[in-house]
Amino acid sequence: MNKLTKLTHFNEDGRAKMVDITDKKESSRTAIAYSSVQMNKTVYENIIEEKNKKGDVLAVAQIAGITGAKQTSSLIPMCHPIPISGVDLSFEWRPMENDKHELLISAEVKTVGSTGVEMEALTAVSVAALTVYDMCKAVDKGIVIGQTYLQEKSGGKSGDFKREE
Repeated sequence: MNKLTKLTHFNEDGRAKMVDITDKKESSRTAIAYSSVQMNKTVYENIIEEKNKKGDVLAVAQIAGITGAKQTSSLIPMCHPIPISGVDLSFEWRPMENDKHELLISAEVKTVGSTGVEMEALTAVSVAALTVYDMCKAVDKGIVIGQTYLQEKSGGKSGDFKREE
């Protein structure tokens, strides 16, 4: 998209405002976001063998991601509190070079409402990734949280979006 669009989070005085969605039509909306966590072999083995001293890393990250999605409007100042109808996180392992491993985290968030759930999906994967780091940092502080991005979204006035690889 090459056209410039008007920024909607500023009033006539150039000060921050929450966008008015009063007249927006309710529709079914879905967003899918991704993040990743890169770690060494020891951290990876601790996670998959459930040997982490703080507990089941992926189970805790799953709950943290869901909680993060539900708390998005408390964390991001201009986000509307919205009724989330579903949040699902999934995890996939990918081997990397140099005996490292990457955990791909995805979140799908759904609602029926007047505004989308992109920020909730992005918050879910971000909080899940931060939780993995927090639970594993005692073993390796060199863990890297990778790119976090919106993969796709559906519903709403702006229509559907799907990231092209």
